[in-house]
Amino acid sequence: MNFFLQHTYLIGLIAFLLGAALMPIVIRIAKKKDFVVRPNKRMCHTGAIPNIGGLDICISFLLTYLIFEFNTLQQSQFLLIGVFAIMIVGFIDDILILSPLSKLICELLAGIALIGFADIRLTHLHGFLGIYEMNPIASYLLSFFVLASIINAINLIDGVDGLASGLGMLYCAFFATYFHLVSDTAWSILGICLVGALAVFFCYNVFGGSRNKIFMGDSGSLLLGYMLTAFVFHFCEINAYHSVPEKFQINAAPAVAICILSIPIFDTIRVMITRIKNHKSPFQPDKNHIHHLLLRTGLNHIQTTCVLLSVSILMIGMGILGRNWNILLLVCINFLTCSILTVILWRIIDHKNAQH
Repeated sequence: MNFFLQHTYLIGLIAFLLGAALMPIVIRIAKKKDFVVRPNKRMCHTGAIPNIGGLDICISFLLTYLIFEFNTLQQSQFLLIGVFAIMIVGFIDDILILSPLSKLICELLAGIALIGFADIRLTHLHGFLGIYEMNPIASYLLSFFVLASIINAINLIDGVDGLASGLGMLYCAFFATYFHLVSDTAWSILGICLVGALAVFFCYNVFGGSRNKIFMGDSGSLLLGYMLTAFVFHFCEINAYHSVPEKFQINAAPAVAICILSIPIFDTIRVMITRIKNHKSPFQPDKNHIHHLLLRTGLNHIQTTCVLLSVSILMIGMGILGRNWNILLLVCINFLTCSILTVILWRIIDHKNAQH
């Protein structure tokens, strides 16, 4: 067991193998029970595609973590209960289609396990706007707001093949690596388990073909958003209280977290502002997300995913470079960069439309 703990990437491989063994069963059950999504005005796939890939992600992720961290179950039980609860919320939404309000309420209820019982939340703002430690009420309110924001940002970015899972693997790999470097083994294993579980889904989603293709569904995207929230909270907290070796201390941890998740965060903010500006509900679905814009330039799904993964790597690099800058400065530079890239994208689309 110690060998695996010293070579955590092997734990990710085990999660991958478990997920690979289970995925054909999940696909077979989905087709038999009609847990599928058919083409509509917002989707361009052909045929009925299973949409419960999150089930495979959840099972392989939890099983692998329990195999290697069973002795710490008492410390992680509420976090894992929350993972299972949010997956169930997503599964119900995939089958019954919940209203935005009902879905939000269910997400917040699942968040009680993470924020209330596991006590994994934001308690410190690292001096942002002159605020350091927050009083409990502000801490809980901010934590639930961030939870809902990240979960729904990840949910909304899940629009083309491989995008949500690709970004998820990238984000989880970053956090798993950082936690490994600071000897936070349990959290590192959580991250690497999720990378392995997502990798299986990525392969089936992108390369599965018409026979084995599967979508993540809300069961997967909500679970991913939930775990990324947990990683962000823990990442910010251990840096706020200097619980890491000095050479790995990140003074602008909240801003670095924003840089890491900048694609889904910025896109969600931009889309909601656009909807409100056009006198529409901010929760009304449309085709104005960043992946939709990239598709309009003529890119296919895989190319779109590769572009956004490349931009995400650039943003993570920005976060690492500015890890000890002023928080507001780093956030402003990040959002300015995202805005410039978006304007360039709009110009490319306008030029392409003018040619037709």
